[in-house]
Amino acid sequence: MVEKTLKQDEIDALFQAARSSMPEGVKGDVRARILPYNFSSAGQISNDQLRAISMLNDLFARNLTHNLAAWLRSRFQVNLVSAEQIPFNEFLLRIPEISYAASVRLEPLGAISVLQLDLALAPPVIDLLLGGEGRDGPLRELTDIEESILGSVVEIICRELTAAWQPVGLSFNFERRQMQTQVARIMSVTEKTLCLSFEIRMPHSSGLLNLAFPAVVANTILRRLTSDWGRGRRHAGETRAQMEAAARRIRFGGALQLPTVRLAASVLENLEPGTVLRLDLPADTLAEWRVGGQALGRAQAVRQGAHRAARMERPAEEEGL
Repeated sequence: MVEKTLKQDEIDALFQAARSSMPEGVKGDVRARILPYNFSSAGQISNDQLRAISMLNDLFARNLTHNLAAWLRSRFQVNLVSAEQIPFNEFLLRIPEISYAASVRLEPLGAISVLQLDLALAPPVIDLLLGGEGRDGPLRELTDIEESILGSVVEIICRELTAAWQPVGLSFNFERRQMQTQVARIMSVTEKTLCLSFEIRMPHSSGLLNLAFPAVVANTILRRLTSDWGRGRRHAGETRAQMEAAARRIRFGGALQLPTVRLAASVLENLEPGTVLRLDLPADTLAEWRVGGQALGRAQAVRQGAHRAARMERPAEEEGL
């Protein structure tokens, strides 16, 4: 076999022939797809990532609403307002002059994030914890005692963040309060951060809870969330069917029992075979049918062939069980 080496003018002629044979419309489309790249847009949150972040933080907002409302014994509502990527210096500009800012360590990454809470929320929270009615007060710096009380609230926030962000394997550990001048040194002012904003509403006050994560944390959680979200969407139908099939094979302990009654110790002391115990219940009282400790309704004990059985009479919803 004889190899032929093309000369430069022959190579140029081949490229020229290829370009001339390309339709005009196709050549125009190729040029239209060539766009200048903007490096500042690198790492922007995609729609899938934003959806996954919103799901996790909606869960955090619901859990924090429930747990802090129970702890404070007052109405407490938390809602996710926004999730966005912004430079750290822009986040610093959003911090009011008088506010509560704290450093939070994220393990196992060992990174530091910033938590900022509007001080307008401090007076009602502190008032409730000290036995008051949760009235608001003037915007001012906290005393040492008040700062310690508010620190316990921040620890609860970190605990709920850890529970909500369990799918990405991060734990939030409250370190200490930081003054505004100290916050600016936690990260580079030009670093792109993931900023989450929550609105907190109380009966007599409202304010914002803001969280800023450094780029290393944002990239880690976004990568994990996106892969989990995509995998969940691709196999949602198959996974659900498998889970339902597995759940139907689970066995639960069940019991058909009468409501609890109180008996005198003397009655129990003199129990003998054949003794009839008076339970002080109406004769038509139906037994409760409980499965796994949960009341499913009222049922009647019956016989089915050689076995005992329970015939459902009324569901739990009608009985208020």
